[in-house]
Amino acid sequence: WNLKPQLIPFQFSTEPSDTLAVRGALTLLNCSVHSEFPAKIEWKKDGSFLSLASDDRRQVLADSSLLISSVVHSKHNKPDEGVYQCVATIDSLGTMISRTARLSVAGLPRYLSQPEAASVRVGDSHVLNCEVNPDLVSFIRWEQNKEPVELDQRVFTLPSGALVISNATEADAGLYRCVIDNAGPTKTSEEAEIQILPGEERTLEFLLEPQQVSKVVGESVLLPCVVTGYPTAYVTWMHKDQLIEYSKGRFEVLGGGSLQIFNLTEEDAGSYSCMADNVNGSIEAQTVLALKASPQFLKKPANIYAHEATDITFECEVTGSPAPTIKWVKNGDAVIPSDYFKIIKEQNLLVLGLVKSDEGFYQCLAENDAGNVQSSAQLIILDQGIGSAGPTPSAPRDVVASLVSTRFIKLTWRLPAEPHGDDVTYSVYYSLEGNNRERIVNTSRPGEMQVTIQNLMPDTKYSFRVVAHNRNGPGESSAPLRVATQPEVQVPGPAPNLQAVVTSPSTVSLSWDMPLTGNGEIQNYKIYYMEKGMDSEQDLDVSTLSYTMTGLKKFTEYSFRVVAYNKHGPGVSTEDISVRTYCDVPSAPPQNMTFEVLNSKSIMVRWQPPPADAQNGEIIGYKIRYRKGTRKSEAFFLYFSGLQRGTEYMLRVSAITVNGTGPATDWTTAETFESDLDETTVPDVPSSLHVRPLVNSIVVSWTPPENQDIVVRGYTIGYGIGSPHAQTIKVDYKQRYYTIENLNPSSHYVITLKAFNNVGEGIPVYESAITRPQSDPIDPDVDLYELFHAPYTPVPDPLPMLPPVGVQASVLSHDTIKVTWADNSLPKNQKITDARYYTVRWKTNIPANTKFKVANTTTLTHTVTGLKPNTLYEFSVMVTKGRRTSTWSMTAHGTTFETIPSSAPKDVTVVSKEGRPRTIIVNWQPPSEANGKITGYIIYYSTDVNAEVHDWVIEPVVGNRLTHQIQELTLDTTYYFKIQARNSKGMGPMSDAAQFRTPKGKPAHSWKTDMSMSGTGDNHILVIVIIVSVGAFTIILVVVGAFLCTRRTTTQQKKKRAACKSTNGSHKYKGNSKDLKPPDLWIHHERLELKPIDKSPEPNPVMTDTPIPRTSQDITPVDGSMDPMLQRRNSYRAVISAHPIHSLDNHHHHYHLGSLASPTRSYLHHQSSTRSIATPISHLDRSESTDLHHAWNQIYHSSATEEEPAFTTPIAHIRPTHPLKSFAVPAIPAYPMYDSAALPSTPLLSQTGKFPFTLDIPSLLVKTASIGTLGRTRTPMPVIVPSAPDVSESSRLHEDAGSVSTFVPIMLCTTFSLYIMTLRTKPCTLESFLLCSNSVTCKNMLMLFVFLFSSRSFNYIKRSLIIYTVATLEYQ
Repeated sequence: WNLKPQLIPFQFSTEPSDTLAVRGALTLLNCSVHSEFPAKIEWKKDGSFLSLASDDRRQVLADSSLLISSVVHSKHNKPDEGVYQCVATIDSLGTMISRTARLSVAGLPRYLSQPEAASVRVGDSHVLNCEVNPDLVSFIRWEQNKEPVELDQRVFTLPSGALVISNATEADAGLYRCVIDNAGPTKTSEEAEIQILPGEERTLEFLLEPQQVSKVVGESVLLPCVVTGYPTAYVTWMHKDQLIEYSKGRFEVLGGGSLQIFNLTEEDAGSYSCMADNVNGSIEAQTVLALKASPQFLKKPANIYAHEATDITFECEVTGSPAPTIKWVKNGDAVIPSDYFKIIKEQNLLVLGLVKSDEGFYQCLAENDAGNVQSSAQLIILDQGIGSAGPTPSAPRDVVASLVSTRFIKLTWRLPAEPHGDDVTYSVYYSLEGNNRERIVNTSRPGEMQVTIQNLMPDTKYSFRVVAHNRNGPGESSAPLRVATQPEVQVPGPAPNLQAVVTSPSTVSLSWDMPLTGNGEIQNYKIYYMEKGMDSEQDLDVSTLSYTMTGLKKFTEYSFRVVAYNKHGPGVSTEDISVRTYCDVPSAPPQNMTFEVLNSKSIMVRWQPPPADAQNGEIIGYKIRYRKGTRKSEAFFLYFSGLQRGTEYMLRVSAITVNGTGPATDWTTAETFESDLDETTVPDVPSSLHVRPLVNSIVVSWTPPENQDIVVRGYTIGYGIGSPHAQTIKVDYKQRYYTIENLNPSSHYVITLKAFNNVGEGIPVYESAITRPQSDPIDPDVDLYELFHAPYTPVPDPLPMLPPVGVQASVLSHDTIKVTWADNSLPKNQKITDARYYTVRWKTNIPANTKFKVANTTTLTHTVTGLKPNTLYEFSVMVTKGRRTSTWSMTAHGTTFETIPSSAPKDVTVVSKEGRPRTIIVNWQPPSEANGKITGYIIYYSTDVNAEVHDWVIEPVVGNRLTHQIQELTLDTTYYFKIQARNSKGMGPMSDAAQFRTPKGKPAHSWKTDMSMSGTGDNHILVIVIIVSVGAFTIILVVVGAFLCTRRTTTQQKKKRAACKSTNGSHKYKGNSKDLKPPDLWIHHERLELKPIDKSPEPNPVMTDTPIPRTSQDITPVDGSMDPMLQRRNSYRAVISAHPIHSLDNHHHHYHLGSLASPTRSYLHHQSSTRSIATPISHLDRSESTDLHHAWNQIYHSSATEEEPAFTTPIAHIRPTHPLKSFAVPAIPAYPMYDSAALPSTPLLSQTGKFPFTLDIPSLLVKTASIGTLGRTRTPMPVIVPSAPDVSESSRLHEDAGSVSTFVPIMLCTTFSLYIMTLRTKPCTLESFLLCSNSVTCKNMLMLFVFLFSSRSFNYIKRSLIIYTVATLEYQ
């Protein structure tokens, strides 16, 4: 076969990216290609190729990049601005295009607004605006008194270019201006003077609120929140009702208020709230951060090798936000969908019926608002392989369309007139008539001569042709067959004017008109409806042209469609129409309401919306009710300020829709602080600092400042080798420990810790530590809370609280678990009297990346619902009280109960069992939602798919099986199969019916199968008659042959023996093997040689030991008192040399010249033993094997008692081969030399031939020969091989004749077994017997009988007849 063509590496190593250029300046768009062959590079601008031959400003560099030496840009002439693309081409291979890149040119600098002078109070914040062209913002810098402004966390610029000064000091006074630099000529704004005034108390207000912004994943964003007021406000940020922890590393607060987020992820999208508060009040501003994700490949298209006429699919899976659009390109040109090029699953490219011109490079281009990417793959069309030299099949005959439907056609044909082989497969090529693009369908197994072509178009003409394949390759094609599919059945058309009108929150009225093309009387209509977001439709039957749907969910979107039915079945469906039911007041209160007392006058309340199915509309607001004593009030605020100090308040929340207010939560109690903390000065030094060095990290723990009347907003940790200023980390004020990671072993680090608030950082405390050496063992897990638990301090106490203990998970049902715990910081009665709340989190480890879900509660229990059945969950709890919070508790685990499977077994397939047409095999896969351990399956099958369930036949299967055989089915019958899974809770849904049709007739089998399935005894009687006739004829031949052979003279044998002598002890056969035509069976009895066993043994390369199961009673030990003649006789062995030939059909027979072992070189040496040897016997019952073995012993001993004492008998186990094949040994040499050393032998196991042949000799004086069979393995047939009697040298001629007689049973048994096998391969009739008797096999048998029965011993003849009879019966 031809080797696959080599794939040529061809891809972009660098692609152009979006670039902002400056007018008149140089700009570069990068592009480089990786390939072994030179590629031609061209550039496109706005979809058209650039002509660069005569362009002085633009040129392609050696690395394929595009250089524009001087960018041209004016109001009416913008030749360089646009979308660019790099195009690479390799001749005779294909073309690829890069991703697109936009080149923008910065405009002329101009100020849309100038900085303005202002007076700023000490400690306050201020914003200096400088509005310029949007494309020039990146070129802005600020100057103070004509010196560059040093930017830091206190003074920074916003994305708009504005300068923010926070926590103003006297040093901030001066003249400010913004400068546009590096965008052509430098341009400065007007100067604005900033004056600093002493601070005084003022109300809080926003100088700059966060605005809605859209960013790309991976970028950074700055959400401005600049607050003015005195005392300085404390600003906190919340994301989706969760407080942002700045210690995470990606979040940073600039100027005490603005939030900067680095390396944005998709989880960062959503609503953000900036909340500022001081002792005088609080304010809040909200914004929304929208995130886009540039396209990313989840699966790139792969290179494909394919043959013509086949179908291929390029897979391309892309993710991004918004969802990217997919476009396919072939060799740089867009792929236009057609009948043969289809976009499937909105992303993959399907190419049907490949032709040579489809070869080339295919690219998947994905694009959205955030960017675009591309990936390429190469398609190589393979040439048809050239098979081995030999004839190929002729064209299949009688190709007909046996079944023609609207969308499929079934083709059948007959075997080619000249198949030239047995394993013939077929390929069916088909195409639309008049179209040269063919598609191919192959038969599923050799010998199958039918195929069904699916997915055709109705009322369309197609052309079909069939090609047969054998081992030499494809043969001739049949003549084209042209067939037209049937037109569609006359079913109703779509019902026009379908309308859906919402009449209430739970009802929808539907109406429609009668189909314009009913094609007969309309019997009924079926309404299909589905809730949005669900994946299964529901339906109901109506007989009128209108219907009112009731019981629908409130404020839920539904889709409806209608199908009309007539006597032919369902018609064409209408288009889906979607409506949403009316909203209503919420039917459940908000969830997980918690609160936090911020200071002596403010309380912050948090909650989550009501459950989605209980909102009943869009939540437009919330109503918060609070009261102190008997006074009531209502508000819509998140914060309550202006409250009284040390006072207990009660709060509850309810949700509001346009229809009204829903139920409220239970009343919750909160108490304000007695006093507020001071934030007019920086915090004191932390009271302690402890370090614990590890190998690659240091665990730092600390306690807060002793003076806890001053507000602490957080802590700054500095560390480094020899200096604490190399790295800094900020953590939340609640934290009391931190692990510094990624340190060097055996290094001296200096650590500093400072507390800070909005005024600034306090006095630091220092500590040093040396990390452990690398050789130290891995540190064990450390419970940091137990290690660094701080002592009790008076209120306000910002130390961590003790985590809840005794967490237990009690399973209530298949989807509900109740979590309970205890709180050691509560009194013994566990009564909650203060404003604390608990956070419960849970997750499952399947899949492994599952995120935690959380819920808040103010009680010591929480019931978690909506869990998956039969799934292990872990739960932990955390307590929060005011500013204090605990670590997570120890985890508790619970496994939800099982419930019945909610999905059916999938991938149900039915296939027929090869060689057994009445037996099928059903395969399936477990249900995707088993909801427990599957304990069993039930297979339903019936010939009527619409039959009631109780009328189907059932087959139970155990739960660990995914396949099952069903036998004794009716031929040529369509069956339907369904499977249902069960677990300990009951039965799941049934699978969809799988259809299978049993074959029409019984396939061809071996003679044994035909005999077993015939059901009559006629053939058996005929076989017995034939056997008896052949036996009688054999007896006559034996008697005549024995009489003639005994008349040979001793002188003739001596002459022949003398002629065979050799003087050099080694002789090779001469002559050409082509001169002899071997018979079907030819084993040279004259090659049988007796070898003494009293020589030093060497292993024989021809023989191998094969133990045969025998009992110690079967083996008669050599009697020491036996006469010397018998002992000498028993010291010899019969050695058989046999070689396979390839086939009798081959005219060039090869004879492998082998020999027997020489007494002087190598021979066999076997010791007698009485122990039993066990060996497996294939395809033979143990009892049958034992009985047969006893039969052999009786046969042998019956003859042995007549002539000589019993002794250990060599037995050859011969496996019959295929009746039409045979084996042979080298031809008889002209002058055999019995006294000479044996000729060199080639081991039988190394001989090559079409059928294997082995000859094994076990250690217990047992000879075995194994002849490979074709198609099946037979049990070995034991054959008695008696040793030749030992007589004097003067009668050696007679001994030779006796040795010939020794081999008679083997020849006779083997010959007649092969003969019977030949008869049994054909129908056992008298006609077939007469035809067989005229074959070469029968002639060879007659010659063998005359030759073999030249023995003087009639006992051997009698024994041979008995062996023949038993062998024949055993074969039967």
